[in-house]
Amino acid sequence: MASHPLAPAWLAVPNDANELAPAVWSSNVTRNDSGVLTVGGVTATEIAETFGTPVYVLDEADARERAAHVHSAFTREFAAIGSSAKVYYAGKAFLCTEVARWVTEAGLNIDVCSPGELAVALAAGVDASRLGHHGNNKSLAEIDRSVAAGIGAIVIDSLQEIPRVAEAAHRHGRRQAVRLRVNSGVHAHTHDFLATAHEDQKFGLPLERAADAVANIRSYDSLDFLGLHCHIGSQIFGSDGFAESAARLLTVHRELLERGPVPELNLGGGFGIAYTTADDPESIDNLAAAIARIVATECARLDTPVPNVAFEPGRAIIGPTGLTLYEVGTTKEVELNTETGIASRLYVSVDGGMSDNARPALYGADYSVRIASRTSEAEPVLIRLAGKHCESGDIVVSDDYLPGDVAPGDLVGVPATGAYCWSLASNYNYLGRPPVVAVRDGVARVIVRGETEADLLARDAGLDAR
Repeated sequence: MASHPLAPAWLAVPNDANELAPAVWSSNVTRNDSGVLTVGGVTATEIAETFGTPVYVLDEADARERAAHVHSAFTREFAAIGSSAKVYYAGKAFLCTEVARWVTEAGLNIDVCSPGELAVALAAGVDASRLGHHGNNKSLAEIDRSVAAGIGAIVIDSLQEIPRVAEAAHRHGRRQAVRLRVNSGVHAHTHDFLATAHEDQKFGLPLERAADAVANIRSYDSLDFLGLHCHIGSQIFGSDGFAESAARLLTVHRELLERGPVPELNLGGGFGIAYTTADDPESIDNLAAAIARIVATECARLDTPVPNVAFEPGRAIIGPTGLTLYEVGTTKEVELNTETGIASRLYVSVDGGMSDNARPALYGADYSVRIASRTSEAEPVLIRLAGKHCESGDIVVSDDYLPGDVAPGDLVGVPATGAYCWSLASNYNYLGRPPVVAVRDGVARVIVRGETEADLLARDAGLDAR
Protein backbone atom coordinates (compact mmCIF):
# COMPACT_ATOMS: atom_id res chain seq x y z
CA MET A 1 0.00 0.00 0.00
CA ALA A 2 1.32 3.47 -0.90
CA SER A 3 2.31 5.77 1.93
CA HIS A 4 -0.32 8.22 3.12
CA PRO A 5 0.28 11.87 2.15
CA LEU A 6 -0.48 13.01 5.72
CA ALA A 7 1.75 10.43 7.40
CA PRO A 8 5.29 11.24 8.53
CA ALA A 9 8.05 9.74 6.39
CA TRP A 10 9.10 7.25 9.08
CA LEU A 11 5.64 5.67 9.44
CA ALA A 12 5.12 2.73 7.11
CA VAL A 13 1.71 1.33 6.26
CA PRO A 14 1.51 -1.96 8.17
CA ASN A 15 0.74 -5.22 6.46
CA ASP A 16 -1.29 -6.08 9.56
CA ALA A 17 -2.67 -3.27 11.72
CA ASN A 18 -3.21 -5.80 14.54
CA GLU A 19 0.43 -6.82 14.82
CA LEU A 20 2.33 -6.03 18.04
CA ALA A 21 5.91 -4.97 17.30
CA PRO A 22 8.11 -6.79 19.87
CA ALA A 23 10.49 -3.83 20.25
CA VAL A 24 7.64 -1.56 21.36
CA TRP A 25 5.54 -3.81 23.60
CA SER A 26 6.61 -5.48 26.85
CA SER A 27 7.70 -9.10 26.69
CA ASN A 28 4.54 -10.58 28.20
CA VAL A 29 2.04 -8.82 25.94
CA THR A 30 0.35 -11.07 23.37
CA ARG A 31 -3.05 -11.59 21.79
CA ASN A 32 -5.19 -14.54 22.87
CA ASP A 33 -7.13 -16.82 20.54
CA SER A 34 -9.93 -14.25 20.39
CA GLY A 35 -7.54 -11.50 19.37
CA VAL A 36 -7.77 -9.70 22.71
CA LEU A 37 -4.60 -8.06 24.04
CA THR A 38 -3.26 -9.98 27.03
CA VAL A 39 -0.71 -8.76 29.59
CA GLY A 40 0.90 -11.35 31.83
CA GLY A 41 -2.03 -13.69 31.33
CA VAL A 42 -4.77 -11.11 31.99
CA THR A 43 -6.83 -9.72 29.10
CA ALA A 44 -7.27 -6.05 28.40
CA THR A 45 -11.03 -6.48 28.64
CA GLU A 46 -10.73 -7.99 32.12
CA ILE A 47 -8.47 -5.15 33.23
CA ALA A 48 -10.84 -2.51 31.86
CA GLU A 49 -13.91 -4.14 33.41
CA THR A 50 -12.20 -4.44 36.81
CA PHE A 51 -10.31 -1.17 37.05
CA GLY A 52 -11.93 1.11 34.45
CA THR A 53 -10.20 3.23 31.84
CA PRO A 54 -7.89 4.99 31.41
CA VAL A 55 -5.59 2.67 33.30
CA TYR A 56 -1.82 2.31 33.38
CA VAL A 57 -0.79 -1.34 33.19
CA LEU A 58 2.68 -2.55 34.22
CA ASP A 59 4.05 -5.94 33.19
CA GLU A 60 5.66 -6.75 36.54
CA ALA A 61 7.72 -9.72 35.39
CA ASP A 62 9.08 -7.67 32.50
CA ALA A 63 9.99 -4.78 34.83
CA ARG A 64 11.81 -7.06 37.23
CA GLU A 65 13.66 -8.75 34.38
CA ARG A 66 14.76 -5.44 32.85
CA ALA A 67 16.04 -4.20 36.20
CA ALA A 68 18.00 -7.41 36.76
CA HIS A 69 19.31 -7.34 33.18
CA VAL A 70 20.63 -3.77 33.47
CA HIS A 71 22.32 -4.65 36.76
CA SER A 72 23.95 -7.81 35.42
CA ALA A 73 25.07 -6.22 32.13
CA PHE A 74 26.92 -3.32 33.72
CA THR A 75 28.28 -5.46 36.56
CA ARG A 76 29.65 -7.98 34.05
CA GLU A 77 31.22 -5.49 31.65
CA PHE A 78 32.93 -3.37 34.28
CA ALA A 79 34.20 -6.40 36.18
CA ALA A 80 35.87 -7.38 32.91
CA ILE A 81 37.96 -4.18 32.98
CA GLY A 82 38.86 -4.50 36.66
CA SER A 83 36.20 -2.15 37.97
CA SER A 84 32.69 -2.27 39.36
CA ALA A 85 29.40 -0.68 38.40
CA LYS A 86 26.69 0.69 40.64
CA VAL A 87 23.27 1.15 39.03
CA TYR A 88 20.67 3.56 40.39
CA TYR A 89 17.07 3.40 39.20
CA ALA A 90 16.02 6.96 38.32
CA GLY A 91 12.87 7.30 40.41
CA LYS A 92 11.63 10.32 38.47
CA ALA A 93 10.63 7.96 35.61
CA PHE A 94 8.02 6.32 37.83
CA LEU A 95 8.18 5.57 41.51
CA CYS A 96 5.84 3.90 43.95
CA THR A 97 6.59 1.57 46.84
CA GLU A 98 6.07 -1.57 44.76
CA VAL A 99 8.39 -0.42 41.97
CA ALA A 100 10.97 0.59 44.59
CA ARG A 101 10.87 -2.98 45.92
CA TRP A 102 11.10 -4.52 42.43
CA VAL A 103 14.24 -2.62 41.46
CA THR A 104 16.05 -3.00 44.78
CA GLU A 105 15.30 -6.72 44.86
CA ALA A 106 16.97 -6.83 41.43
CA GLY A 107 20.12 -5.31 42.94
CA LEU A 108 19.64 -1.68 41.99
CA ASN A 109 19.90 1.44 44.11
CA ILE A 110 17.46 4.33 43.66
CA ASP A 111 18.01 7.94 42.68
CA VAL A 112 15.53 10.43 44.17
CA CYS A 113 15.20 14.14 43.50
CA SER A 114 12.47 15.40 45.83
CA PRO A 115 11.19 14.95 49.40
CA GLY A 116 8.27 12.95 48.04
CA GLU A 117 10.47 10.52 46.15
CA LEU A 118 12.65 10.12 49.23
CA ALA A 119 9.55 9.44 51.34
CA VAL A 120 8.30 6.79 48.90
CA ALA A 121 11.64 4.98 48.82
CA LEU A 122 11.93 4.96 52.60
CA ALA A 123 8.30 3.88 53.00
CA ALA A 124 9.07 0.95 50.70
CA GLY A 125 11.70 -0.18 53.19
CA VAL A 126 14.69 0.73 51.02
CA ASP A 127 17.84 1.26 53.09
CA ALA A 128 18.75 4.95 52.84
CA SER A 129 22.36 3.99 52.11
CA ARG A 130 21.12 2.71 48.73
CA LEU A 131 19.68 6.10 47.76
CA GLY A 132 21.19 9.02 45.90
CA HIS A 133 19.70 12.52 46.13
CA HIS A 134 19.67 14.81 43.09
CA GLY A 135 18.21 18.27 42.53
CA ASN A 136 19.29 21.77 41.54
CA ASN A 137 17.44 23.48 44.39
CA LYS A 138 17.39 21.23 47.43
CA SER A 139 15.98 23.09 50.41
CA LEU A 140 17.73 23.14 53.77
CA ALA A 141 14.97 20.91 55.09
CA GLU A 142 15.44 18.42 52.24
CA ILE A 143 19.18 18.25 52.81
CA ASP A 144 18.73 17.83 56.55
CA ARG A 145 16.17 15.08 56.06
CA SER A 146 18.39 13.15 53.65
CA VAL A 147 21.46 13.42 55.85
CA ALA A 148 19.51 12.44 58.95
CA ALA A 149 18.10 9.39 57.15
CA GLY A 150 21.62 8.22 56.29
CA ILE A 151 21.37 8.72 52.53
CA GLY A 152 24.11 7.06 50.52
CA ALA A 153 25.10 10.07 48.42
CA ILE A 154 24.02 13.63 47.74
CA VAL A 155 24.75 15.13 44.34
CA ILE A 156 26.08 18.66 44.80
CA ASP A 157 24.54 20.82 42.09
CA SER A 158 25.76 24.31 43.03
CA LEU A 159 28.45 25.97 45.10
CA GLN A 160 25.88 27.09 47.71
CA GLU A 161 25.02 23.46 48.43
CA ILE A 162 28.52 22.59 49.62
CA PRO A 163 28.36 24.40 52.99
CA ARG A 164 24.68 23.50 53.38
CA VAL A 165 25.35 19.76 53.12
CA ALA A 166 28.52 20.09 55.22
CA GLU A 167 26.61 21.85 58.00
CA ALA A 168 23.82 19.27 58.01
CA ALA A 169 26.34 16.43 58.11
CA HIS A 170 28.24 18.08 60.98
CA ARG A 171 25.01 18.63 62.90
CA HIS A 172 24.07 14.96 62.58
CA GLY A 173 27.57 13.71 63.32
CA ARG A 174 27.97 12.16 59.88
CA ARG A 175 30.56 12.17 57.14
CA GLN A 176 28.31 12.61 54.13
CA ALA A 177 29.30 11.15 50.77
CA VAL A 178 28.76 13.59 47.91
CA ARG A 179 29.19 13.74 44.15
CA LEU A 180 29.68 16.91 42.12
CA ARG A 181 27.45 17.37 39.09
CA VAL A 182 29.28 18.94 36.16
CA ASN A 183 28.47 19.74 32.55
CA SER A 184 30.80 18.05 30.09
CA GLY A 185 29.59 20.21 27.21
CA VAL A 186 28.44 17.12 25.32
CA HIS A 187 24.97 17.32 23.83
CA ALA A 188 23.50 13.91 23.11
CA HIS A 189 21.32 13.71 20.02
CA THR A 190 17.93 14.30 21.60
CA HIS A 191 15.18 16.89 22.01
CA ASP A 192 16.43 20.26 23.26
CA PHE A 193 14.11 20.08 26.29
CA LEU A 194 15.70 16.76 27.27
CA ALA A 195 19.33 17.78 26.83
CA THR A 196 20.90 18.40 30.22
CA ALA A 197 24.63 18.83 29.54
CA HIS A 198 24.56 22.24 27.85
CA GLU A 199 26.63 24.91 29.55
CA ASP A 200 23.63 27.28 29.53
CA GLN A 201 21.26 25.28 31.72
CA LYS A 202 20.20 24.94 35.32
CA PHE A 203 21.99 21.71 36.27
CA GLY A 204 25.53 21.37 37.56
CA LEU A 205 28.72 23.37 37.14
CA PRO A 206 30.94 23.89 34.09
CA LEU A 207 33.64 21.25 33.95
CA GLU A 208 36.39 23.87 34.15
CA ARG A 209 35.14 24.90 37.61
CA ALA A 210 35.20 21.35 39.00
CA ALA A 211 38.68 21.53 40.56
CA ASP A 212 37.88 24.58 42.69
CA ALA A 213 34.52 23.12 43.74
CA VAL A 214 36.10 19.80 44.73
CA ALA A 215 38.78 21.62 46.74
CA ASN A 216 35.94 23.36 48.57
CA ILE A 217 34.23 20.05 49.25
CA ARG A 218 37.45 18.52 50.53
CA SER A 219 37.96 21.42 52.94
CA TYR A 220 35.05 20.12 55.06
CA ASP A 221 35.71 17.21 57.40
CA SER A 222 32.03 16.31 57.30
CA LEU A 223 32.05 15.65 53.52
CA ASP A 224 33.45 12.68 51.62
CA PHE A 225 34.00 13.35 47.90
CA LEU A 226 33.02 10.35 45.75
CA GLY A 227 33.57 11.73 42.27
CA LEU A 228 32.13 13.64 39.34
CA HIS A 229 28.63 13.19 37.99
CA CYS A 230 27.35 14.08 34.54
CA HIS A 231 24.10 13.48 32.68
CA ILE A 232 24.22 14.20 28.94
CA GLY A 233 20.54 13.86 28.04
CA SER A 234 17.66 11.46 27.68
CA GLN A 235 16.36 8.99 25.09
CA ILE A 236 19.91 8.34 23.85
CA PHE A 237 20.22 5.49 21.33
CA GLY A 238 23.99 4.97 21.09
CA SER A 239 27.28 5.27 22.95
CA ASP A 240 28.95 8.13 21.03
CA GLY A 241 27.80 10.82 23.44
CA PHE A 242 28.97 8.77 26.43
CA ALA A 243 32.36 8.29 24.75
CA GLU A 244 33.01 11.98 24.34
CA SER A 245 31.62 12.89 27.76
CA ALA A 246 33.66 10.16 29.51
CA ALA A 247 36.85 11.35 27.79
CA ARG A 248 36.35 14.89 29.06
CA LEU A 249 35.33 13.80 32.54
CA LEU A 250 38.21 11.38 32.97
CA THR A 251 40.73 14.08 32.09
CA VAL A 252 39.47 16.15 35.02
CA HIS A 253 39.08 12.99 37.14
CA ARG A 254 42.81 12.34 36.67
CA GLU A 255 43.68 15.88 37.76
CA LEU A 256 41.52 15.53 40.87
CA LEU A 257 43.33 12.32 41.81
CA GLU A 258 46.53 14.31 42.29
CA ARG A 259 44.99 15.99 45.35
CA GLY A 260 43.01 13.15 46.88
CA PRO A 261 40.97 10.00 46.30
CA VAL A 262 38.26 9.94 43.62
CA PRO A 263 36.78 6.45 43.91
CA GLU A 264 34.07 6.68 41.28
CA LEU A 265 32.66 8.35 38.17
CA ASN A 266 28.92 8.71 37.57
CA LEU A 267 28.02 8.84 33.88
CA GLY A 268 24.29 9.32 34.43
CA GLY A 269 21.59 7.59 32.41
CA GLY A 270 19.31 8.53 29.54
CA PHE A 271 19.33 5.21 27.68
CA GLY A 272 16.59 5.26 25.05
CA ILE A 273 13.70 2.92 24.30
CA ALA A 274 11.48 2.24 21.29
CA TYR A 275 8.20 4.14 21.25
CA THR A 276 7.53 3.38 17.58
CA THR A 277 8.85 0.94 14.98
CA ALA A 278 11.12 3.73 13.69
CA ASP A 279 13.09 3.80 16.95
CA ASP A 280 16.20 1.62 17.08
CA PRO A 281 17.95 1.99 20.45
CA GLU A 282 21.15 0.13 21.24
CA SER A 283 20.64 -2.89 23.47
CA ILE A 284 21.64 -2.60 27.12
CA ASP A 285 24.22 -5.36 26.63
CA ASN A 286 25.86 -3.49 23.76
CA LEU A 287 25.73 -0.16 25.60
CA ALA A 288 27.29 -1.61 28.73
CA ALA A 289 30.07 -3.25 26.73
CA ALA A 290 30.73 -0.13 24.65
CA ILE A 291 30.85 2.22 27.64
CA ALA A 292 33.14 -0.14 29.56
CA ARG A 293 35.52 -0.22 26.56
CA ILE A 294 35.42 3.57 26.37
CA VAL A 295 36.29 3.98 30.06
CA ALA A 296 39.08 1.39 29.89
CA THR A 297 40.57 2.98 26.77
CA GLU A 298 40.52 6.49 28.18
CA CYS A 299 42.02 5.41 31.50
CA ALA A 300 44.81 3.61 29.65
CA ARG A 301 45.44 6.72 27.54
CA LEU A 302 45.60 8.87 30.67
CA ASP A 303 47.61 6.26 32.60
CA THR A 304 45.13 6.38 35.47
CA PRO A 305 43.36 3.58 37.41
CA VAL A 306 39.89 2.65 36.20
CA PRO A 307 37.38 4.08 38.69
CA ASN A 308 34.21 2.46 39.87
CA VAL A 309 31.39 3.69 37.64
CA ALA A 310 27.76 4.54 38.41
CA PHE A 311 24.75 4.83 36.12
CA GLU A 312 21.17 6.08 36.55
CA PRO A 313 18.75 4.51 34.06
CA GLY A 314 15.02 4.91 34.59
CA ARG A 315 13.13 4.93 31.30
CA ALA A 316 15.07 1.91 29.99
CA ILE A 317 13.81 -0.15 32.92
CA ILE A 318 10.22 0.91 33.47
CA GLY A 319 9.26 2.55 30.15
CA PRO A 320 8.77 -0.54 27.96
CA THR A 321 6.98 -2.47 30.72
CA GLY A 322 3.97 -0.15 30.73
CA LEU A 323 0.96 0.41 28.51
CA THR A 324 -2.11 2.57 28.87
CA LEU A 325 -5.58 1.29 28.08
CA TYR A 326 -8.26 3.70 26.88
CA GLU A 327 -11.80 3.34 25.61
CA VAL A 328 -12.74 4.93 22.31
CA GLY A 329 -15.58 7.43 22.65
CA THR A 330 -15.92 9.01 19.20
CA THR A 331 -14.34 8.87 15.75
CA LYS A 332 -14.25 11.69 13.24
CA GLU A 333 -12.91 11.76 9.69
CA VAL A 334 -11.14 14.97 8.71
CA GLU A 335 -10.33 15.81 5.09
CA LEU A 336 -7.33 17.98 4.20
CA ASN A 337 -5.90 19.39 1.00
CA THR A 338 -2.49 18.03 0.03
CA GLU A 339 -0.22 18.43 -2.99
CA THR A 340 -1.66 15.24 -4.43
CA GLY A 341 -5.29 16.04 -3.69
CA ILE A 342 -7.66 15.58 -0.77
CA ALA A 343 -6.55 13.16 1.95
CA SER A 344 -8.30 12.10 5.13
CA ARG A 345 -7.24 11.34 8.66
CA LEU A 346 -9.44 9.61 11.23
CA TYR A 347 -9.48 11.26 14.65
CA VAL A 348 -10.07 8.64 17.35
CA SER A 349 -10.94 10.23 20.69
CA VAL A 350 -10.42 8.39 23.96
CA ASP A 351 -11.31 8.88 27.62
CA GLY A 352 -7.90 10.15 28.71
CA GLY A 353 -5.28 12.37 27.13
CA MET A 354 -2.69 14.90 28.13
CA SER A 355 -3.56 14.59 31.82
CA ASP A 356 -2.26 11.00 31.82
CA ASN A 357 0.41 11.42 29.11
CA ALA A 358 1.85 14.92 28.82
CA ARG A 359 4.89 13.91 26.75
CA PRO A 360 3.39 14.45 23.27
CA ALA A 361 2.32 17.97 24.25
CA LEU A 362 5.58 18.74 26.10
CA TYR A 363 8.11 17.21 23.72
CA GLY A 364 6.28 16.26 20.56
CA ALA A 365 6.86 12.64 21.60
CA ASP A 366 5.62 9.90 19.27
CA TYR A 367 3.77 6.82 20.46
CA SER A 368 2.11 3.79 18.88
CA VAL A 369 -1.40 2.37 19.32
CA ARG A 370 -3.31 -0.84 18.64
CA ILE A 371 -6.87 -1.99 19.21
CA ALA A 372 -6.75 -4.03 22.41
CA SER A 373 -10.20 -5.61 22.65
CA ARG A 374 -10.24 -7.42 19.30
CA THR A 375 -8.54 -7.87 15.94
CA SER A 376 -9.93 -6.80 12.60
CA GLU A 377 -9.50 -7.62 8.91
CA ALA A 378 -10.40 -4.05 7.90
CA GLU A 379 -7.88 -2.12 5.84
CA PRO A 380 -5.59 0.13 7.91
CA VAL A 381 -6.35 3.83 8.01
CA LEU A 382 -4.22 6.72 9.23
CA ILE A 383 -5.46 7.84 12.63
CA ARG A 384 -4.67 10.43 15.26
CA LEU A 385 -5.45 9.36 18.82
CA ALA A 386 -6.87 12.39 20.61
CA GLY A 387 -7.65 12.98 24.24
CA LYS A 388 -10.83 14.40 25.74
CA HIS A 389 -9.40 17.61 27.17
CA CYS A 390 -10.48 21.09 26.13
CA GLU A 391 -7.19 21.67 24.34
CA SER A 392 -6.38 21.33 20.64
CA GLY A 393 -2.91 20.06 21.51
CA ASP A 394 -4.36 17.16 23.48
CA ILE A 395 -2.96 14.38 21.27
CA VAL A 396 -1.82 11.01 22.61
CA VAL A 397 -0.62 9.44 19.35
CA SER A 398 -0.02 11.84 16.50
CA ASP A 399 0.21 9.28 13.70
CA ASP A 400 -0.39 5.56 13.43
CA TYR A 401 -2.51 3.07 11.53
CA LEU A 402 -5.50 1.20 12.94
CA PRO A 403 -8.07 -1.00 11.24
CA GLY A 404 -10.59 1.23 9.47
CA ASP A 405 -13.50 -0.14 11.50
CA VAL A 406 -12.18 1.20 14.84
CA ALA A 407 -15.28 2.36 16.65
CA PRO A 408 -16.75 3.71 19.89
CA GLY A 409 -16.46 1.13 22.66
CA ASP A 410 -13.21 -0.38 21.39
CA LEU A 411 -10.34 -0.57 23.83
CA VAL A 412 -7.02 0.69 22.53
CA GLY A 413 -3.59 0.18 24.04
CA VAL A 414 -0.69 2.63 23.87
CA PRO A 415 2.62 0.88 24.68
CA ALA A 416 5.82 2.18 26.30
CA THR A 417 4.01 4.41 28.80
CA GLY A 418 5.73 3.12 31.93
CA ALA A 419 8.06 6.12 32.22
CA TYR A 420 7.17 9.78 32.61
CA CYS A 421 3.43 9.30 32.12
CA TRP A 422 2.09 8.70 35.62
CA SER A 423 4.90 10.84 37.06
CA LEU A 424 3.91 13.80 34.83
CA ALA A 425 0.16 13.24 35.18
CA SER A 426 -2.10 16.12 36.20
CA ASN A 427 -5.69 16.90 37.07
CA TYR A 428 -6.23 19.13 34.04
CA ASN A 429 -9.95 19.71 33.46
CA TYR A 430 -10.45 18.05 36.86
CA LEU A 431 -9.83 14.54 35.65
CA GLY A 432 -8.55 12.17 38.30
CA ARG A 433 -5.22 10.52 37.63
CA PRO A 434 -5.72 6.88 36.54
CA PRO A 435 -4.78 3.88 38.66
CA VAL A 436 -1.62 1.87 38.08
CA VAL A 437 -2.21 -1.86 37.82
CA ALA A 438 0.58 -4.44 37.97
CA VAL A 439 0.02 -7.75 36.18
CA ARG A 440 1.97 -10.94 36.76
CA ASP A 441 1.23 -14.64 36.28
CA GLY A 442 -2.45 -14.11 35.56
CA VAL A 443 -3.07 -11.79 38.51
CA ALA A 444 -3.75 -8.05 38.24
CA ARG A 445 -3.60 -5.77 41.26
CA VAL A 446 -3.65 -2.02 41.93
CA ILE A 447 -0.28 -0.64 43.04
CA VAL A 448 -1.33 3.03 42.86
CA ARG A 449 -4.97 3.87 43.40
CA GLY A 450 -6.71 6.09 40.88
CA GLU A 451 -8.21 9.40 41.95
CA THR A 452 -11.94 9.90 42.25
CA GLU A 453 -13.98 13.09 42.14
CA ALA A 454 -14.23 12.80 45.91
CA ASP A 455 -10.43 12.85 46.10
CA LEU A 456 -10.31 16.02 44.02
CA LEU A 457 -13.03 17.74 46.03
CA ALA A 458 -11.38 16.76 49.32
CA ARG A 459 -8.67 19.33 48.64
CA ASP A 460 -11.11 22.15 47.97
CA ALA A 461 -11.15 24.25 51.14
CA GLY A 462 -14.19 26.17 49.91
CA LEU A 463 -16.35 23.19 50.80
CA ASP A 464 -15.23 23.50 54.44
CA ALA A 465 -16.28 27.13 54.51
CA ARG A 466 -19.70 26.32 53.13
